[in-house]
Amino acid sequence: MTGTAMHPFVALMRTYCIDYTNSHDQTIYDRIMEPDYVLHMMGATLQGRDEAYAPAVTRVYDEYPGLGLVVHEFVLNGDRLCMRFSEHGASIRHAGRLASWRGIGLYRWNGRRLVENWVEQDYAGRDRQLASGVPTPLDPVHLDPWTTTVPVPEDPTAVAAARRFLETGDLTAATGEVVVDDSDVTGGVARVVDVDAVTIDDLFSAGPRVAFHVTLHGRYEGGLHGVDPTAVGEPVDLAVAGVADVSENGSIRNLRSVTGSAAIMRRLRPRPSA
Repeated sequence: MTGTAMHPFVALMRTYCIDYTNSHDQTIYDRIMEPDYVLHMMGATLQGRDEAYAPAVTRVYDEYPGLGLVVHEFVLNGDRLCMRFSEHGASIRHAGRLASWRGIGLYRWNGRRLVENWVEQDYAGRDRQLASGVPTPLDPVHLDPWTTTVPVPEDPTAVAAARRFLETGDLTAATGEVVVDDSDVTGGVARVVDVDAVTIDDLFSAGPRVAFHVTLHGRYEGGLHGVDPTAVGEPVDLAVAGVADVSENGSIRNLRSVTGSAAIMRRLRPRPSA
């Protein structure tokens, strides 16, 4: 089902994507976000639109003066929206080298403006592209997420099935296409964490399509570039945002996720000797 009338949550996100993010216009925050807007990413929380969020975005725009965002998918049930997207641009800190990196964000609104976002972006993949000078091509862009996205009521059965699956801590156990960060580009999924426990930070569905943000707690198992092998066994937390389908039999299929592995890389990276 499609229609020309734009859902108000989608209209808000259109302003967010086009008038704010792609236009780099930080003067319209009061149109799209509440003052107490909260962003969760890589295990950190930015509390407050003007105090914490805005300065962080300014730093990004300073490094990527041509930064852009493209939408690949919206998952909408009316009350909640998930956006699967990519950002891309040339970094002035890396001699103008280009990169594109994936992201997944789970947005909450109050019917007027955004109040919270659980989001992850593949900064590890971005940094690898900047180091090599070889950018990753963008995924296909959604041709029109604005007028073709309609709300699908949440399915409690799908949410329950997804919760059971996520609590096992093994995202690669999904069937069909499973993509973690840019594993379809690199050729394999690195098992970063030997999972002891899982915190489900956010979870909702639009029909059988589920969106989630979880934190995997356990021990570092290796596989991250630049991390010394002696760090294996260190306690770590890995934040993950994703989307997947729930089949009629309750199995999880076609999972795509983005992790905050860059936070682990930065914490465990060897420090220069004194």
